[in-house]
Amino acid sequence: MAKVEAELQLQGHVVEKQGYPEAPQGHSMQRTLLLILLAIGVGVAVWMLPTPEGLSEKGHTYLALLAALLIMFLTEPIPLPMVMASSGLAMVLLGIEQVKVVWAGYANPTVFFVIGCLMIAIIAEHVGLTERLGRLILRHTGTNIVKFSFISCFGLGVASSIMHDVAATTIGIMAMLPLMKAANIHPGSREGAFLLLALPFSCSAGGMGTLVGGGRNMVSAAFLKDITGIDISFFEWTLYAMPAAILAIPAVWCAVYLVFRPNRNLHFKELSEEQKAKKPFTTAEIKALIVVALVFLGFFTKDWHGQDYSIVVFGGAILALIMRLINWEELNHKTEWAVALMVFGGGIALGTAMGTSGAADYLAKEIFFPLIDGKGWLILFVGMGVFAALLTNLMANVAAAALILPIAIPLAQMNGINPVIVAMALGMYTSFAYLLVVGCPPNVVSYTTGYFKPSQMAKAGLVALPLGVLILALVAMTWWKVIGLV
Repeated sequence: MAKVEAELQLQGHVVEKQGYPEAPQGHSMQRTLLLILLAIGVGVAVWMLPTPEGLSEKGHTYLALLAALLIMFLTEPIPLPMVMASSGLAMVLLGIEQVKVVWAGYANPTVFFVIGCLMIAIIAEHVGLTERLGRLILRHTGTNIVKFSFISCFGLGVASSIMHDVAATTIGIMAMLPLMKAANIHPGSREGAFLLLALPFSCSAGGMGTLVGGGRNMVSAAFLKDITGIDISFFEWTLYAMPAAILAIPAVWCAVYLVFRPNRNLHFKELSEEQKAKKPFTTAEIKALIVVALVFLGFFTKDWHGQDYSIVVFGGAILALIMRLINWEELNHKTEWAVALMVFGGGIALGTAMGTSGAADYLAKEIFFPLIDGKGWLILFVGMGVFAALLTNLMANVAAAALILPIAIPLAQMNGINPVIVAMALGMYTSFAYLLVVGCPPNVVSYTTGYFKPSQMAKAGLVALPLGVLILALVAMTWWKVIGLV
């Protein structure tokens, strides 16, 4: 066992890296069973309630399952990947969804996109690119972890508006991890949770900044054009949303800071004179940079070549193997297959079932939208945004936007409200998937490091999400009035 632990540490891993310790150090068998029984009890209690009018039996069963799963998400009686595998089994056994449809969620292209991004980051780390990036950031920020986090989160958050937020998150994590390990910042520490939650939160917030910052933005614009004929250009979306992104990034960073209160006097290790000296790129680093550049070129030219992002990023990983930048054994060992497949894939399957069971439609039409109908543009903007922000924690943000927009845009038109406001709300508020790990890819990528637990993320999200909602409302009331959108 000691030999295995030593090997893991040598390869940049720690025993606790999965985010859940081995059985003797975690929940006792008795506590595990109690938590599972509690989750089942909550689910059964919801299921035994009378089925509300307008909700199908299948939708009722889904909501009962969801209630049980939420308890398991936050308490983790078993590892989170197995919680998500259990959700798939339960959906089939309870008749909520067919087995082929359920497992198809685990094989969604977005899952493979996340895995591919992890692989590219591992390759960059292996050749030394991420260490070089970490040293570069340290030269400009100094070694204080709070200052380092703020500057890197803001920079990568803004970058997320023109690249994928998961790509920006992955780059940041791989640059940060070696520095954290050298500074003895361990999983379970306040500093570790702060650093590894502030980054994905910031990158998700930054993704709202431009039309290409995330699929949710493009889906919102596409639905608006299909339903109303109004076409939002790249410039218009940036004009409306970028100020909000620039304000939201530091706001959500501050929320994570306030929750975890890291030691402000803690520093990364000072760079030696040798590390400060600028060194020429090695052949392996140059090859890796070419691979990364080709991957990003593929991202930016998707509309031209038509291939899914997962195809582009896996093409880059295969090219790196062909170029002998890393061997398969190491790449396979370091890639968190289980977390990406089970956690994010399970989240997609769960979100799909929420739509097909009628549960999402019922929550929107019967519960939430009647509360905001006829209350004016601001209540519609904020209310619909809050609903979308909550819903996107249970399904992909693209799916959440696609589910709500066909209902929300006509609702806005009936109330004489500019439908562009609704499209912007759905694209922007779905950036705040801060409550559950399954909410968005940046959360999953960061979770693979093992530095925080789902309950810690929910704790930070309960502060960051309302703060993000407030920021967007303030931007809408001020900036949007100045430019004449409202």
